[in-house]
Amino acid sequence: MNLVLIAVAAFVGGMLAAFLGWLDSHEPWDSRKFGKSMGFAILSALGFAIGYSFSNSIGARDIFIAILAGAGVDAISNRAIGAAGGK
Repeated sequence: MNLVLIAVAAFVGGMLAAFLGWLDSHEPWDSRKFGKSMGFAILSALGFAIGYSFSNSIGARDIFIAILAGAGVDAISNRAIGAAGGK
């Protein structure tokens, strides 16, 4: 159950970053861009679930870190794609 919680936290962090980025852009909704962010949020969630599978316990601090890391994965991936010339 703890692994599911940490995965959901990382996913929510990524989705929150994507949603706030869309709000800040003042552009019309683009489901393609949001889908790309959702894919990175899923990868982040899987990565954190695998990483925390070796941990004995998960606390509130770990959940907070997973949310921030999920948001960071989304932000870094979007910057990297932008720098590489992608859309």
